[in-house]
Order: sequence, then C-alpha cells, then structure tokens
Amino acid sequence: MNWLRAAQRLREQRRPAVVVTVTEVRGHAPREAGAKMVVTADDVHDTIGGGNLEASAVQRARELLEAGGTTPETLTFSLTDKAPTMHGRQCCGGEVSILLEPLPVVPAVAIFGVGHVGLELARILARHDIELYLVDSRADNVDPARLAVLDDAVARVHVHHAPVPEIVLGQVPSGTHVLVMTHDHAEDAALCDMALRCGHLGSIGLIGSSAKWRRFQGQLAAEGHSAEAVAQITTPIGLPDLTGKDPATIAVSVAAALLVAFQRERDSGAPTPARRPATRESRP
Repeated sequence: MNWLRAAQRLREQRRPAVVVTVTEVRGHAPREAGAKMVVTADDVHDTIGGGNLEASAVQRARELLEAGGTTPETLTFSLTDKAPTMHGRQCCGGEVSILLEPLPVVPAVAIFGVGHVGLELARILARHDIELYLVDSRADNVDPARLAVLDDAVARVHVHHAPVPEIVLGQVPSGTHVLVMTHDHAEDAALCDMALRCGHLGSIGLIGSSAKWRRFQGQLAAEGHSAEAVAQITTPIGLPDLTGKDPATIAVSVAAALLVAFQRERDSGAPTPARRPATRESRP
C-alpha cells in the first residue's frame, strides 16, 4: 500500500506508526531523497529501497513504537562494505540520511445525537486534531447545509445518518470516546446497552438528569448488565463546576472535560484503553 494511504488508514484505526523519509542522498543509493515508507509494529507500507538501509530503519522505527517515542529523529547510513550492520552490507557506495517521524494516535470522539448541544459540541471539537464521528437517526440533523459550520474543521469529520444509530458503535475505532445525547430516551437507552456490549470503546458518557439515569440503571440491569458494567457510563457529563443549561455552555463544559482526557492520553503516551472512563464528567 502507498505510504500516504497507509498513514491515513492507520490514523482512522488509531494505530501508531512511524513515517520514514529519505531526506538526503550523497553518492549512490537505492532511492532518491523524498522516498517514504510507513512502519507499524507488524507491517511496512511502501519502501525506501530495501536491504540493510531499510531493515535498519524498520528496526529503529519499531524501537520508537515500543518505547512510545514521540520525538522525530535523524539517522545517517553509509552504504559501503566497510559499514556492515546486523542486517548485512549494502555496497551502493553512497550515504543516506533518513528522518523518522512518529505518527501520534489522535483522539476519537463519537457524538450520538447532533441536536442543539451536539452541534455546538461538534463545532468546538472540530477545531482540534481528532477523528470526529457525528451520528444521528434524523436526516435533517446531518444535512450538509446544517453541518456547513464545520467546513473549516481541523478534525476529520465522519457523518452518519443512521436510523439504527447503535450499529455505528461497531464501526468506530478502538478507544473512541462515546457521547450519548440523542433526542429520544429510548434511543439513548439502546445506545448505552450496545456500548456496554462493545469491548473496544473508551469512555461512555450520557447526557441527562439524575432521574433519567435512575431509570436507565434499572433498564440496563434488566438487560443483564452488572452494576460494575453500568458504572462504566458517566453521567452527567462535563465539568462539575461549570453549570448552565444552554447548549453552548453545556458544549463548552463537555469539550473541556474531553480535552482533559486527551491530555491524559498524551501524557501517558498511549491511547485510551477500551472501556476505561476517561474523566468523571458531569453535566445536567
């Protein structure tokens, strides 16, 4: 697979990788400056020329992946019979410099319900480098004209009109933060039930009142979920100290709590594991 298509796919899948670029060539070398490949823990996409050069670059890229490295680094290789490595000799006669750039795993957020709050939240989150999934069972809510406010998004926005929105839960990548805020409490309940059955999600947040949550707890227990499993859903969502019921304030509160979760992911050097509530979010 071409390195660029591979990088795009790996981003969507939230899989870490390293982009390896030939930055400078002196003398003879297998590939010209600008050649690239993408290295993952178990695969290589495209090539910088094969042989000792490529094998050494792949080895170093995987060491960076294993260590959770985020800082780019440059390596220089002499391709002569006087410069053997553990991968053998490469006698092209030149010298090659390569740049290794770790590709971060960007956060992923799925908003189920793009109503007043959902759209305000999407507008804020779209200003960040994330994978953003917008899902609604109502076609009007995900009409391109309504979502035109996201046309300048930094995020990669994935829009789903889904009459049965819980199906989309199985399509989002591992570790996705899920926010349930549809117009229909029955739809919310179905999403919570399915989210708990999925083993690949990150945090699960539900908008609503304490009375709504008490009803949901009973419904989810009746569906066979343990109290421990149900406790994986955080509700209310947002920052507990930021009150207010207007859509813009709620959206700011929820977005701020998510940004805290994203920072924790960056600080830990690893994506959010499946089924770990990222923050104790709160919102009416």
